[in-house]
Amino acid sequence: MLSRLTSAIALCAAMTVASTASAKELRLSHQWSTKDVRHQVAQIVADAVEAADVDLTIKIFPSKSLFKPREQYKPLSRGQLDMSVFPLAYAAGQRPAYNLTLMPGLVKNHDHAARLNYSPFMEALQEQMAEDDVMVLVHGYLAGGFVGKDGCITKPEHAKGLQMRAAGKAFEQMLAGAGASIASMASSELYNAIQTGVLQGANTSSSSFVSFRIFEQVKCYTPASDVALWFMYQPLLMNKATFDDLTPAQQAALKAAGRAAEAFYLQQGKEADAKSTAVFKENGVEIANMTEEDFNAWRDLAKETSYKNFLEGNPDGQKLIDLALEVE
Repeated sequence: MLSRLTSAIALCAAMTVASTASAKELRLSHQWSTKDVRHQVAQIVADAVEAADVDLTIKIFPSKSLFKPREQYKPLSRGQLDMSVFPLAYAAGQRPAYNLTLMPGLVKNHDHAARLNYSPFMEALQEQMAEDDVMVLVHGYLAGGFVGKDGCITKPEHAKGLQMRAAGKAFEQMLAGAGASIASMASSELYNAIQTGVLQGANTSSSSFVSFRIFEQVKCYTPASDVALWFMYQPLLMNKATFDDLTPAQQAALKAAGRAAEAFYLQQGKEADAKSTAVFKENGVEIANMTEEDFNAWRDLAKETSYKNFLEGNPDGQKLIDLALEVE
């Protein structure tokens, strides 16, 4: 009898140890508030994984509470951080190819971005991520546009002679090629800079234009619509070794959650652009949509400026650009 009781206790203990071993908490970091779409993407994944009941939880650290915005890729690649919603271009210092995820003219609209996410171009970038022990769980691009203090900016010639702020080095190079003078600053400084005349034009994301109330200071808005110039890849990344160490059920739950979050992300990106257009229009700002001809003119200029500068330090970069441009 004692022997049977001892065996039962041992079995229960073994089951408890096994359950504890499979239960895991992942840490997810990002820089945005809990109201931001990128936090919502992270929350969808966390909630779906919890609902799957696979002994896996995700603890989210928003508002740069765990790591600084640009300092998340290294700890992610080293396994010090499990997951992050992260603008990949921030890590271009480690991988110059990542600059292509914030390059003018490579993405035309959100549906084009979705196709690019599952193309040989993105596969090539993911191969570089894998070398850093990083993988993509949720693909996502967010778009942006232009504002003009005194007039519309849809073509390269509209930027000539203006003092402008651009979101990203490649966009600065392109605008300089168009004859603009560049002033670098955070999006949070745009309102005051336009109000005081320091800037006559600016380029940033749709959501930033709205959240910083830029519509109060400009005459014209060129939103991301059927054709847009500014797109930034901001995926939910994960440490690959961490993912590989999970149970098959936990991996399956993460993948399913990722698919749901990705569909949400795409839809919200489109809605953010539409919302920004409506807000600017409601506040009496002129709306000027970019045409396909305008887009091609900007891309031709980018090839002579931004692309050329990118290729100077990246001998294999032309292959990546060609892969991106092949996606219709």
